[in-house]
Amino acid sequence: MNTLASIFSHNSSSPSIIIPNGGPILSYPGLHGHIKVFQHELMENFDLKPQDVISIVLPNSLEFTISFLAITLLCNVAAPLNPNYTENEFKFYLEDSKSKLVILPKGWTKQNKDAVKAANYFNIEILEMNWDDSSKSIKTYFQNNSKFRENYEKRQSNPFDVALLLHTSGTTGRPKGVPLTHKNITTTMKNIGNTYKLMHNDCTLLVMPLFHVHGLIGGMLSTLLSGGTVVIPPKFSANTFWNDFLEHGCTWYTAVPTIHQILLLHPPPNGGTPKLRFIRSCSSSLAPHILFELEKAFKAPVLEAYAMTEAAHQMTSNPLPPQKHKPGSVGISQGVQVIILDDNGKPVEEGEVCVKGANITPGYINNPSANESSFTKDGWFRTGDQGKFDNEGYLFLTGRIKELINRGGEKISPLEIDSVLLSHPIISEAVSFAVPDDIYGEEVHAAVVFKQGKKVTEKDLQIFCGEKMFSPKTAYYSL
Repeated sequence: MNTLASIFSHNSSSPSIIIPNGGPILSYPGLHGHIKVFQHELMENFDLKPQDVISIVLPNSLEFTISFLAITLLCNVAAPLNPNYTENEFKFYLEDSKSKLVILPKGWTKQNKDAVKAANYFNIEILEMNWDDSSKSIKTYFQNNSKFRENYEKRQSNPFDVALLLHTSGTTGRPKGVPLTHKNITTTMKNIGNTYKLMHNDCTLLVMPLFHVHGLIGGMLSTLLSGGTVVIPPKFSANTFWNDFLEHGCTWYTAVPTIHQILLLHPPPNGGTPKLRFIRSCSSSLAPHILFELEKAFKAPVLEAYAMTEAAHQMTSNPLPPQKHKPGSVGISQGVQVIILDDNGKPVEEGEVCVKGANITPGYINNPSANESSFTKDGWFRTGDQGKFDNEGYLFLTGRIKELINRGGEKISPLEIDSVLLSHPIISEAVSFAVPDDIYGEEVHAAVVFKQGKKVTEKDLQIFCGEKMFSPKTAYYSL
């Protein structure tokens, strides 16, 4: 079954969703039941045609989970949006997606939040929802008095229906709309389950936002497909993370490097020992020394993965032991074809990472020029990342094609410089970038944040980088 309905095809006895700190705990049949009730509300009160877009502006919550699955299983398209967007940002996304309905937390209309202003600007209907503890059910609130009475049970999604619409942030130009079908999403869900051998007795603590593929597909949906349990706090908090992790018997989590570094500074309380099977890192490059620190502190393999929105998240990942997981590498292909091509689409040793598979978006919405430039004639998707394989098939990313620093004709990867800077014992954060230069065209600059109470001179860092990367006589960095 290549639709999101496959989440409910197993016979798991594990809880599906846990809301920590006294929130509801739902079994799989219980979650499915609340989804059907919410689907009935949508079909009876709103004129929603198949493949109409519904925007979700909710924090990580049970409400988000129920609304997302209800929408996608009705053949409609869910468009999650960051609740912290400004009015103008909401206007852009609502207009670009042609959203027919906006789902908000209870009370937002009365508070005239930015999402409400944007929806009213386009006369888009609004539905508010919240979990009611007294009745143990979802409550809905809306202004529409029409009754449409379409039977939700007649709606059956097929694998090629679009289920999810997200936008790439991009470094230039307007964000591009990325539609993902049920088959795109379920392919990645299965791939992630296979990569990490997820089972019904696995439990993850969700720390990534559900309006992003990392949290939505990498964390929540892949776990639900395996019959496991997802613990969903409203947001990441280092002060409560380990308490929640230990209380609910979590076995793994997935996060960006920033969160990993924060957790290193906030170890489990009172010497508590989490039973981690593995830690997953994705969405940004993980410095090898952070990987080593995590493994030493938490006694679990740290597996870096490579993902992007257009691929419905994961493309490659370091595997579980006893297979190797290599610091600095994003691992091996995981159910996705990966190749390295040059500008002309010819295979090369080092060049642009290109991918192909059932997880790849069918193409950007309303953007033929982006589709033409992003897909080769034979269907490979160009990621925009530069990389190379080692002799064991592990992929190493060496930079963004458009972000490589061209210093006098020499292509320099910011990722490599960042990694070197982060290996310095006094630096906690670092980012390198190009600035215009009259002689070299572009010169390498970097900004760093020192660890608390520590400091090092600019000259010392220049020498440090030069010794690690180039001849000290020719290397120059402005910090």
